[in-house]
Amino acid sequence: MTDAAGTARQVAKSEPVKVGARIGLVAYGITYLLIAWLAVQVAFGGGNEQTDQNGAFQAIAAEPFGRVLLWVLVVGFVAVALWRLEQAIFASAGVQDTKEQVKKRVEAGARAAVFAALAIIAGRTAVGAGESGTGQQAAAGVLGWPGGQFLVGAVGLVLIAVAVVKAKHGWEKKFLEDMNTPSDRHARQVVERLGQVGSVAKAVALGLIGVLVVVAAVQFDPSRANGLDPALKALAGQPFGMVLLAVMALGLAAYGVFCFFDAKYHRV
Repeated sequence: MTDAAGTARQVAKSEPVKVGARIGLVAYGITYLLIAWLAVQVAFGGGNEQTDQNGAFQAIAAEPFGRVLLWVLVVGFVAVALWRLEQAIFASAGVQDTKEQVKKRVEAGARAAVFAALAIIAGRTAVGAGESGTGQQAAAGVLGWPGGQFLVGAVGLVLIAVAVVKAKHGWEKKFLEDMNTPSDRHARQVVERLGQVGSVAKAVALGLIGVLVVVAAVQFDPSRANGLDPALKALAGQPFGMVLLAVMALGLAAYGVFCFFDAKYHRV
């Protein structure tokens, strides 16, 4: 068992995985830039595409050599998932856990799960399989359980709480703790501002998803709990929705560009 764990850690810390992790962070940035572009199209009435990861991957698949690019993204996402999983399991091995260490392990595990999910969605898109409606299907299933409305509502409240914490951390530039930022003052300021704006925008998007999940629980309507796409389109339906969605798109685009810097400067 120890040998297996050692081998797994060697794989996760290998140079190919480190290079792949940087590719995966670039891929993550591309994904958010595409989501931002799709959101802009929706804001100005020019498109009905899904404004989420599914829509981004479908947009890539529609391009020449798009499916090949999707498989490159899959490899990058898998590498990031392995790297984050290594952090979650081994980062503090042999050291007595503190609250901060436990928190970082949980965060790394959650990020590993996110990138594993992205790899699955991108892979399914590459082979022509759809992934839409999964959030709605999951919510419908849970709502049918005894006390399901309370469970779904609790999930929504947790998402809102996580969004608030992420927005706070983003504004406080916590992301810099894991980066070797450039020595040039101007370049560092660019990274900081992109990270702040992008992280807050991403947190707001997560908070919107949480609000819709709570609404789905209250109204017993699983169609509202279907991820980022209905959250952004619900925002577009509000007074001044076009402006709000355009601002959100700019924030998500800022996060996408920040991911490119993160790929270069993150300590892998």
